[in-house]
Parts: sequence; C-alpha cells; structure tokens
Amino acid sequence: MADLAVFYEHPQWFEPLFKALDQRGVAWTPIAIQDHVFDPADTRLPAPVILSRLAMSSFLRQSEHALFYSVAALDHWEGLGARVINGPGVLAYDTSKARQLSLFRRMGLDTPKTRVAHRRADIPRLAAEIGYPVMVKVNVGGSGTGMIRYDSAEDLDAAVADKLTPDSVDGVSLIQEYIPARDARVIRCEVLNGRLLYAIALNGAGSTFDLCPADVCMVDKPTITIEAFTPPADIAAAVERTAIAAGLDVGGVEYMIDDRDGRSKFYDLNALSNFVAKPLEVLGYDPHDHLVDYLIAHIAAQRKVAA
Repeated sequence: MADLAVFYEHPQWFEPLFKALDQRGVAWTPIAIQDHVFDPADTRLPAPVILSRLAMSSFLRQSEHALFYSVAALDHWEGLGARVINGPGVLAYDTSKARQLSLFRRMGLDTPKTRVAHRRADIPRLAAEIGYPVMVKVNVGGSGTGMIRYDSAEDLDAAVADKLTPDSVDGVSLIQEYIPARDARVIRCEVLNGRLLYAIALNGAGSTFDLCPADVCMVDKPTITIEAFTPPADIAAAVERTAIAAGLDVGGVEYMIDDRDGRSKFYDLNALSNFVAKPLEVLGYDPHDHLVDYLIAHIAAQRKVAA
C-alpha cells in the first residue's frame, strides 16, 4: 500500500506537487476524483495519509461534479483511521462562503456587510439593507465564478425578475457590499499546519474575481501582478487562529484593505489554494518543499500508530 494518496480533480494544477513527491521518494498514489466510487462497507484504505486537493471550481468543469461526494468519501476514510489532510471538517467551510464569514466574525475579524438568503425573491430587499453597489455571490464558488455586481435597484430587480442572478449549487446566495480594495490589491495568506507559510499581494485584482495565482491560472489574467507581502503581525496571528479553528491544514485566507476606512476585510477561506506561480522568483523558495516535509511527518506518525 502507498504511504500517501492524493485525492485530486484538476489534471494540471498538481504537477509541481507530484514532481516534488517523486523527487523526495515518497510512495504515493493518485486518486482521480471524477473517476472515483466507493463502498461504505469497504474497510480498506488507499493510504494511511490522504491529501485532499478538491477544487470548489470543479463544478465548472463537470456537470456531474463531485463536491459533496468527496466530503462523503473523505469522511469514510477518516472514520477508518486515515489522516486526511484538509478533510471533511474544513470542507464544511470551503463549501460555504456563509460559514466562512461567520467564522471570521467569531475570530473578531471584519468582513463585508452581508446577508444570506435561499430564495431569489429575497435578494432585492436584502440588497436595499446593504446599499448599492452590491455584490450577489454564490455560496459555493471557485475561480471567481458566480459573482455579479449590481449598481442600482433597477438593475437588480430586472435580474431577479428574469432569474439571472447567480445560482449556487446549494441554493444559497450571499448579498454583500462591494468593497473598493485599496490600490486594487488583495492579500492572500497561505497557511500550513496552523502557521503562516507566506503571503502574496495580487496587484490589480480588481480586474477579475478569479484570483488563483498558480501557473495554469495566470495565463488569462495579464493585468494582475504578484509580489511577496508581509502582513502586519496582528493579521498574521488572526489568520493562523482562523486556520486552526477551521481545521485548515493547508490553504489560503484572503482579505483586502477597504479604501473607505483602511480596515482589513476578510472574505475567503480556501482549502485548495494553489501555491504561487514562479515561487523562486516571488518568494525565493518553493513552498512545495515545506508541504512535502509536512506530509512525510504525517506518514511517519501514521507508521508509529500502526506499529
């Protein structure tokens, strides 16, 4: 049996990870999510350590997506004793922007003013409470999908009447104030094992809601530039607390500076936050090396449990 299984969906995003695992001699096996089925009575594990690389944006690539299926599969393996990295606990947050915002507030962090609804007819009333311009977002999103800005009640009313507001795969919508990001910049903090691994600034991110910074994501976003960033100590500590509270083993937390009041507004927690493109140029090192160190440590720990 392999020491590690990588449960993944996108065929290109994880090539750097796979290469790093091979270079370190890790005995690992791939599990392609879209081809996977499981038997709830089967007590065999694919590996004692399982790394989930489930992408929320998978529903954009597959009409029969495996978002909620994957939660069940990972929970099955976790219940049998596997160490699941980014398991079903954190996926409860990754699959719900509403839950992410509630978590941020519990951590004492500022968030955009938001209302959560499950009926399209409620959206105009809630938007009036927020004030225009307003964003209508899907609860389950990925790669910037399902976000539309409305600048007036007339525009939103027409969209609601024509059933053109974004539809989430779980039927939940977020009605949220539009935050003017200072310098058109958002900050992504990458966390590994409860500690800040690095942070990057995505400059010009106001031109797109798709903020994936990996190599295969950047080809259609030439207006965005990326640079290493050092967040203030209180922000770094808050990100780490939030990651621990969510059970986020590896992933990203994003915020922006509201240009109106200078406050940090947190808006996203991502259990599949691809590492930055050209890491040696941006960071001076490859974060995959740290991730592989983390995985090897968990493999060793699982071996001790089994001994």
